[in-house]
Order: sequence, then structure tokens, then C-alpha cells
Amino acid sequence: MLHPHAKFLLDLMVERQIPPTHTLTPADARAFYRERRAVTQPDPPPIAETRDLQAEGPHGPIPLRLYHPQPAAQRQSAPPVLVYYHGGGWVIGDLDTHDTLCRELANAAGCAVVAVDYRMGPEHRFPAAVDDCIAATRWVRDHAAELGVDASRLAVGGDSAGGNLATVVAIALRDAGDLPVRFQLLIYPATDQRRGWPSHTSNGQGYLLTADTMDYFHDHYIPDKAQDLDWRASPLLHTDLSRLPPALVLTAGYDPLRDEALQYSHKLTLAGNRATHINFERQIHGFITMGRVIDEANAAVQICAAELRRALA
Repeated sequence: MLHPHAKFLLDLMVERQIPPTHTLTPADARAFYRERRAVTQPDPPPIAETRDLQAEGPHGPIPLRLYHPQPAAQRQSAPPVLVYYHGGGWVIGDLDTHDTLCRELANAAGCAVVAVDYRMGPEHRFPAAVDDCIAATRWVRDHAAELGVDASRLAVGGDSAGGNLATVVAIALRDAGDLPVRFQLLIYPATDQRRGWPSHTSNGQGYLLTADTMDYFHDHYIPDKAQDLDWRASPLLHTDLSRLPPALVLTAGYDPLRDEALQYSHKLTLAGNRATHINFERQIHGFITMGRVIDEANAAVQICAAELRRALA
């Protein structure tokens, strides 16, 4: 059964004739996503410090935003750090659309957060986003002292497209062997670009993220369908998922991505990793940033923060 708050939001969008994302240009979709946060997101909580920064990457500078948690006065040492990659289908989203979530996670988990404004399609196609996220994560490690964070306790995380990027960064850094990651926070991650799992059909219409919108995101990000089989696009297809950091995989019952995310958590466990899967059965894709209108979003944030705090202790 769909959560009443989620149903109210979906009904309201129909009543107000909110245009589906796939009917908009990327520029208009980005602007609309940014403006929508005032309606659905809680007020951004106070935080000890924020700083806008830039990392150097293979395709040029990468904007970042650093968050230090409250209360700073009680801090005895540099806090651990979560490198966070925002959702938005590799096409929309930015530092501002996920500002409140990053603040909430920092304060509740007692860790610093560095949000990454990676390059997106259609201007920058796959694998530009992957390249940016790997480079930004290494930059955080290399500049930990000036950021005031403990890079030996570093986690990666993200929602949706950002969850996809977090899985890929964790695998890439494992393979490189030069930057241990302590934890993966994977919020309804996209893990299989083939889009063939049953939930893509059962939840493909009527629950905010539709099959048409997923096709729109995919085609703006990945121009060649053969690239769907590249593990950097579809980490579920990687042949070796062993020796990866512990993970929390959070899913929503009415999300097209539900089944592929569940399958990824299962493959992590089968490969010998510690992976916890939690499904918010009554929720829709994207709900975790909607705490103003969906109360379960606030519980989901606290669960994510508690797992982060435990993993990075």
C-alpha cells in the first residue's frame, strides 16, 4: 500500500499538472528540480561550517561543498567524512538540490560531508560523471588536512544516480588499492542500465519516476546501448564484487529501481561483504529528500546517519 503522504504528493502533482521530467529540456528540468525543493524539502538545518571548493579532475575543475557538523566546539579531533554524489539521473541535480540532505546527514552522523557536483549529460556523457567522482574522492583524501577531516575514515554515498556512482567509486578504488573506503551509503541506487527487472514494469508508471523518464535520463547520459554492459554504468554486472566496503542499501517499494538495488545488495552479501538492505515498502523513488511532505523520509535519514556513525566510529 502506498504511503498516504506519498499518494497525496502524487495526486497533487497530477492536480497541478506538473510536467513530467522527460517532457522538459535538460536546462528546464534542472531548474524545475531545483525550484521544487522548496515545496518538498525541510528547511536546511544549521551546521557548523559550509565551504564551496573545487577539485581538479581529468575534465577540469569539479565544484564541491564541504559540511562540518554541529557542535564544532565539542570536537576533539578531525571527524570522518562522507563523499556524497547527488541523484538526478546523471542529468539534473546539483549542490543546492541536496544541500538539506547533506546537512542532515552531517549533523546526525557526526561526520563531515563533501558533496560533489559532477559533470552530467547530455553535455558530458558517460563516463565523465564516473571520472569526476573518482577524482573528487581522491582529492578529498589528498586535502584532508586543510578540509579538517579524517581521510582514514572515509565513506562514499549517494541517491539514485548518485548511488550508482558511489558503487562504481567503491569498486574502482578497491581495484586501484590506494584509497580504502570504510562504508557505502546506497540510497535506491541504479545498478543495471538494461532496465529489465520486474519493478521496472510494475512501478514504471504513476510513481514519479516513470519508464519514460528513465529512458530520458539514460539516453542523455549513455549514447551507446553497448555501454550498458560496462560495469561503470551497470555495477551489478561486475564479475567480482568481493572485498568491498560494508554497505547500507535503502530501497522504496514503489520504485522502478527497487529490484536491481535489492539484487545488488544480495550480490554484495554473496560475495562475502557485509550489506544491509532496508526497504521502505510504501515509498516512491526520491522520497528521502521530501521530509517536509513525507514523514518516513525523516526516519530514513536517521537510519542512514546511524549506520554512517557506526561504520565510521
